[in-house]
Amino acid sequence: MERKGTTRRAFVAGAGAVAGARAAGPARAAAPRPARSAADGGTVAVLGGGVAGLTAAHELAERGFRVTVYERRALGGKARSMDVPGSARGGRRPLPGEHGFRFIPGIYHNLPDTMRRIPFPGKPNGVYDNLVAPREMALARTGREDLRLPIPWPGQKPEHLTLDELRRSLTALLDTALRLPPHEAAYFANRALVFMTSCPERRDEVWERTPWWEFIRAGRMSLDYQRLLAIGLTRNIVATKAEEASTRTVGTIGEAFVFNALGRGADGPPDRVLDVPTNQAWIDPWTAHLSSLGVEFKVGWTLREMRYGDGRITAALVDDPGGARHEVTADHYISALPVEHARRTWGPRLRAADPQLARCDRLRTDWMTGIQFYLTERPPLVRGHVNCVDSPWALTCIAQAHHWAGRDFAAEYGDGAVVDCLSVDVSEWDRPGILYGKTAKQCTRDQVAREVWAQLKAALNDTGSPALKDGALHSWFLDPGVDGLGTPHPTNEDELLVHPVGTFYDRPRSRTQVPNFFLAGDYVSVDIDLATMEGANASARQAVNALLDQAGSTAPRCTVVPLFRPPELEALKRHDRVRYRLGLPNALDLG
Repeated sequence: MERKGTTRRAFVAGAGAVAGARAAGPARAAAPRPARSAADGGTVAVLGGGVAGLTAAHELAERGFRVTVYERRALGGKARSMDVPGSARGGRRPLPGEHGFRFIPGIYHNLPDTMRRIPFPGKPNGVYDNLVAPREMALARTGREDLRLPIPWPGQKPEHLTLDELRRSLTALLDTALRLPPHEAAYFANRALVFMTSCPERRDEVWERTPWWEFIRAGRMSLDYQRLLAIGLTRNIVATKAEEASTRTVGTIGEAFVFNALGRGADGPPDRVLDVPTNQAWIDPWTAHLSSLGVEFKVGWTLREMRYGDGRITAALVDDPGGARHEVTADHYISALPVEHARRTWGPRLRAADPQLARCDRLRTDWMTGIQFYLTERPPLVRGHVNCVDSPWALTCIAQAHHWAGRDFAAEYGDGAVVDCLSVDVSEWDRPGILYGKTAKQCTRDQVAREVWAQLKAALNDTGSPALKDGALHSWFLDPGVDGLGTPHPTNEDELLVHPVGTFYDRPRSRTQVPNFFLAGDYVSVDIDLATMEGANASARQAVNALLDQAGSTAPRCTVVPLFRPPELEALKRHDRVRYRLGLPNALDLG
């Protein structure tokens, strides 16, 4: 039985590096809110109501601008949760669906700052206080014991383990240690140090052009090395094949997680999720707060074209929910659509006015889409994210009810029979599965659900008692943005920017050469160099700052916090810069 669903940001497999790591330091205090300055205000049309668009509206409204947000489907974009149609009974809420589970690690700083500034009843730090930190994660291996890893953080108590769970955890740890040759582990550690001590020029000019597979010499290594450190890492961090993924992108995010696990420059624990469905915990309070600041929302309005003339945007051509066409005029325009939708609205004259817009055609997107399984029994899974390392469709998942403490799932959602939601991200849609021998795109929606369930069972039911039981499966909900599955031309309304080599050079800046036109979105060039909610938030802050500069506003600029860079490595990076300019490899590079 299908129950239909939307977003991500996919679980980052690199969070496994937190096992055994030290951590220290509380989350930083919220930044003071900028003062409103009505004298600086003007009108702004924000095209797109996802994280980037809502962030831009938030920052602008606090600074006295009159903002209207135009959103085609639903506020929150890929980050929203949604109701499963027809699933509510007896006065309960509908079952919660989503494009993919939320994941807000401690490497994020800009997004948490925004969350602290969204009021929530009874929460002194606003929506931010709805974040909870899973205490562990797991690498599920098909035909082998799963590797269960704690996520240490000050104040975190490890999950209680039964004797059997302890036995299995130790078995898995030894199994992994014995199958991954020591010299391979040492080599990978060396490659990590090479990247971490590389100067910015080497990262931008060499490692950006080097595939991760090649950088870590995966082709020469064991299957476990390839599965864990090449394929698994890239599919779950950047949703890109290891053979194509930019070393600059994979290394930058991996480095950030290492220091997050060590408590360096972290906003909080390496893994955080929301304690209720996303709209309840975050999106609905956010839009309510923005409305109180005067932001106007027009949902169901579709942007068709950015009209350009006399060196400026003259209007945004939009269709209202009834299909009638309108020319929206404003002092300033922020395009906050995903890149695959935004670039369709840039005509030839606008592209000619700023060559970086044309370069966006080279940016690639791929499928990373979620499906939820609703269960009548709570599965005995690790209480955190699970990476099914050997699954053909690169599955990651989390059983959510445990993290929604204080809520009776069956009493609040659905028909009273469902007690948990197993939310799964499918990162690989072009590889044959184990049931039908077809790729996910070749399967029908029902076949996708059956195939994902089979791959989950293959990863989680292969040792010990079965974690997933067919009899406990109540229903499922596949992202409604996916259409035409099983036909020659499947489509996905919510694709994800991926990061093959060279992507860095094609990502645009927030400021364009058109004075009243600005870009925000997870494809825009920001420090995190990854399509994430944090990147969307940071890009919107950059766009607002560029707009303030262009408008000559006296309002305070948005703070844009970069990824943490450990000061003790700066001397090594300066030394590497000298070597790079002399044409020499990094001093630690063993080849």
